[in-house]
This record gives sequence, C-alpha cells and structure tokens, in this order.
Amino acid sequence: MAKEKVTLTLDAGNLATLRSLVGQRSLSATVDHAIAAHVSRMKHLAAVDEWLGELEKQHGLVPPETLEWAGQVVDEWAKRTRRRKAG
Repeated sequence: MAKEKVTLTLDAGNLATLRSLVGQRSLSATVDHAIAAHVSRMKHLAAVDEWLGELEKQHGLVPPETLEWAGQVVDEWAKRTRRRKAG
C-alpha cells in the first residue's frame, strides 16, 4: 500500500497521551490505524444516509419522532458497545 508523508497539527495533550500509550510502537502506524477506523465509520454512515435517502424517495419523509427514536436506539447501542470494550 502506498504511503504519503503529511504534516498534521494535533492537540498537544492528546498527542502526549497517545505517545505514552503506544510506547515503542510506531506512532505513524497507530495514527494510520485510527484514521482507517474513522474512514470506515464515515463510509458506513454515508451508506446509511444514502439508504435513508432512497427510502425517503420511495416512501416519503421519515417523521421526526421516528428519527428521534432511531437516534436513541443508536445512542444506547453505542453506550453498550463502549462498556463492553472497556470492561
């Protein structure tokens, strides 16, 4: 896979914490892994948005209360997922 060198401006505290966590491992590889995970999530969210757009074209606008309910379901799922990973 091709690599490209870039210059980034990062929060100093976050960078210091990251460096202390990764120790001797490659900081570049760690940041690259985090970016890959974030890009994957963004692609997934874009696909969900596209799917919702198709549904709205076929069935009309999703009622606001349904979107609110769906947001709560996703938030609860995310909280449970984080707790499992932390525990």
